[in-house]
Amino acid sequence: MKSQRREFLKKLSLAGATFSAASLIDPVYAAELKEELNKIKDLSPEDAAQDERFWKFIQQSYTVSATITNLNNGGVSPQPKVVQDAFERFNRLSNEAPSYYMWRILDNGREPIRQKLAHLAGCDPEEIAINRNTTEALETIIFGLPLKEGDEIVLSKYDYPNMVNSWKQREKRDGIVLKYIDLDMPMEDDKAIVKRFEAAFTAKTKIVHITHMINYTGQILPAKAITAAAHKKGIEVVLDGAHTFAHIEYNLKDIDCEYFGTSLHKWLCAPFGTGFMFVKKEKIASMWTMFSNDNPMSDDIRKFEFLGTRSFPTEQGIGKAFDFHQSIGSKRKEERLRYLKNYWATQVKDVPRVKMYTSFDAAYSCALCTFGIEGMDPKDINKFLFDNYKIHTTPIEHETVHGVRVTPHVYTTLYDLDRLVKAIKEMSA
Repeated sequence: MKSQRREFLKKLSLAGATFSAASLIDPVYAAELKEELNKIKDLSPEDAAQDERFWKFIQQSYTVSATITNLNNGGVSPQPKVVQDAFERFNRLSNEAPSYYMWRILDNGREPIRQKLAHLAGCDPEEIAINRNTTEALETIIFGLPLKEGDEIVLSKYDYPNMVNSWKQREKRDGIVLKYIDLDMPMEDDKAIVKRFEAAFTAKTKIVHITHMINYTGQILPAKAITAAAHKKGIEVVLDGAHTFAHIEYNLKDIDCEYFGTSLHKWLCAPFGTGFMFVKKEKIASMWTMFSNDNPMSDDIRKFEFLGTRSFPTEQGIGKAFDFHQSIGSKRKEERLRYLKNYWATQVKDVPRVKMYTSFDAAYSCALCTFGIEGMDPKDINKFLFDNYKIHTTPIEHETVHGVRVTPHVYTTLYDLDRLVKAIKEMSA
């Protein structure tokens, strides 16, 4: 047992050394995954997305329910077994001597995770603070920004409620002014989208809040173009990446936003309650922290990580989720997710009474897609799917969107989606 523990701790110390399948905690699984990857290495991401033999192996890497078809992965996703196993080992280790193993051993493992997340996000590790979810990340940013009475914030009517409520709290407390833009669902014109934001900019605008992928419909906004337009006016950008990180491939340095937050328990399939925030280096010192520490005006990104006791085993599981994601490949995964959306949605888009709220253009959508049925309440659609097919989705009623959101993941099978199509056609008949 002691020799196994020593070997485990040795692996932990080397956790940040490699981003390949070989770094997964189970060497047998890693070897099998490597073999499967070799079979598709010459395929384009688009062709690999349709290789059902490979994706069957990925599907078998999860321990999902055999009785419930989960198509609400946009809310929270299951972890592959290698991530679950890693968490359990970290948790058992922690329980042997909690204050020693958590605070003196596992806490040191945060730096390799920071490096891995920076690698995937395309930024400097010194710009990433690890926390528990998008809400915590963005609220830390929203409440930490040095804003004063009269400063204007531009956001859209389709931003996530928690973020809107955070801005409203600052509006009540500090007297800032919120200006909302409207969007069509879907929109497929970068220039038209940018113009909606630009029309709200004034000399008093300090921040534009962008939801990279709108949770209600899966609409992807041209974050880089909106950011460029904002910067021309001296406006800073807060980017909500809850639904895009590890879902579609992009680079924060390329987008050039000042602030960013995301969850890792959605598309990265990390343990529940994991996320991170990004702040450009030159902006860190001017931001207040959410939780107090001895130097709130420090320029060290770690000042945002003073959360008190946290789940160190949960946090360490992020590294294994990253390894799993990297082994599949970001672009290959993105194309598979888009293929799954298109697989079911193209079969029902022309069915009488069915209304699609999501684009089929790859630039404006990926896995997340929302449909409605004329004459049916979204809650009734949701209930029918679960009661008759045990398909779990989420109803959406927001502004002009009245439907059900469907979010498959890499473990979703075509058979699962065939059943969804059958159910939709049955409801529409």
